[in-house]
Amino acid sequence: MEAKLADLITQAEAARIRDVSREAIYNLVAREKLSVVEIGGQKFLKRSEVEKYKPEVGGRPAGRHKPRRKAKAK
Repeated sequence: MEAKLADLITQAEAARIRDVSREAIYNLVAREKLSVVEIGGQKFLKRSEVEKYKPEVGGRPAGRHKPRRKAKAK
């Protein structure tokens, strides 16, 4: 990945930009949702890629669960 030095940021800076924890950024890198550039043993991310990243919608799909049974009256 080619990147200009001015566009490279640390994972901590990426976390501040996205308003998430550093662990969340590390997880995105580990799952290859964000790519890194390694320079001298330090990992950097492209600021533009961090700003453009759209999180996936998670959780259970709407309307796909079983309805709850009503409690019997005593």
